[in-house]
Order: sequence, then C-alpha cells, then structure tokens
Amino acid sequence: MSSQPPTAPVDKEDNWGYDLYPERRGETPKTKWWQLAMFGGGQTNIERTNCERNVYNCFQNSPLVKLMYSALKASGCEIDLRRHIACEVCDVKVSGGYDPRLNQIVVCQNMARSTGMVQGILVHEMIHMFDACRHELDFKNVHHLACTEIRAANLTHCSFMSAMAQGDASFFRIKQQHPECVKTKAMASVLAVRPDLSKEEARAAVDKVFTKCYNDLEPIGRRVRRNSTDMIRAYSERGNYGYE
Repeated sequence: MSSQPPTAPVDKEDNWGYDLYPERRGETPKTKWWQLAMFGGGQTNIERTNCERNVYNCFQNSPLVKLMYSALKASGCEIDLRRHIACEVCDVKVSGGYDPRLNQIVVCQNMARSTGMVQGILVHEMIHMFDACRHELDFKNVHHLACTEIRAANLTHCSFMSAMAQGDASFFRIKQQHPECVKTKAMASVLAVRPDLSKEEARAAVDKVFTKCYNDLEPIGRRVRRNSTDMIRAYSERGNYGYE
C-alpha cells in the first residue's frame, strides 16, 4: 500500500477538503507541539506501518469490509489495496476521507490508531466509493454529497450510544434518535468537505434528500447496530444482492 498515484492538481473551486489532507497537496505535514502532546503523533513511519497493518487485517477479518469489497467487485470497481487505500497524516479534524479524483480512500494514520477505528473508516469511505461507482456521484453537487453522507452514517455509525454522545437521543426518544443522529453526522461531514457552506445550507441539503437516501440500504442491507451480530448477518446475506 505504500505506492501511490501522482498527486492530481487541486482545483481551487473544488472544495473536496484538500486542506484537511496535506499529503494530497504534495506537502510534507509537520507535527505541531500540541498535536504531539495531545495525540502522540510525530512517528510517521511507525504510524504508517501500523495503519497499513490495520487496513490489511480489516480486509482479512472484518465482515463489513469484506462485504463492501465484494459489492465493489461485483459492480466492476474492485479494490486494489496498493492503489485505492492510502495511509496518510491528516488534519486532526478528520480521521479519514474519500478522494473522488483519485478514487482513493485516505486513512488518517495519525488519528486512526486501532483496528476498530480503521474498520469504521474503511466501511464509511467504501460506501462513498460504492456510490461513486454505481451512481455517477458528483461531489461538487451538494445534494449528491449529502446523500452519500446520509447513507454512510445510516448504515454504519448511528447506534443508540453514539447518538446519545452527539446529543441526538435520550431514553425517552428512542424512535427518533437514529434519523436525527444520521442527519447530524451527515451535516457535519458535508461541512467538513464543503467549508464554503453555512450550517443552514448544509442542513437544507441533507433535509431535501434525506428520505430517499435514508431508505437506501444497499449494499449492506441493514442498519448495523453496535455490539450485535448485524455485521456477520449482513456478510452472510451478501448473496441476496449478488455479491460473492
């Protein structure tokens, strides 16, 4: 996974979020003292090796990552780890990302330090990759961006406890917590990629496409709950979608 394609020139009008991924701009990121103190960064080579090891382990052992790999392969967009996954040093605001120009997933080696966290990043970004493969996503179109962020949050992130942590749930509002968590997560992701948008504009984009995109569960087929057998069940049912 160490070989990477040449860095594409950055269109200043394309607010994909290159400012959060300095290596995407051809820069060598420098660890600030406060990042070293708070996050333990600075050992770039060790971080990259650990990150790549975690990525490999996920592709070997994670039911959700293996399911997404199968879905992408069946859609004509098979992943090559050396080409499509890159461990890089990122801004501390993000833990991963999907670069639509290079069709490449970024795992932030300075932030994602455990196999579990790398798994979450890979599945989230592989959903974006799947959407780009199947539906000709235009990431400059805020409604396209909002839709794929809704799907990623819906399928993998918003368990009850994570929604509680975000302030989107209480024990008295269990039925409402999941969609509200998805909206909050999707809006935050849209704003991270499109800092030119206001919170109101991001929320309006999410609201406009929410119902359609929230109900689209392909290719996982279910909303995965934390500490459940959902990941294993989703992988075992992959044949229902034609993924092997």
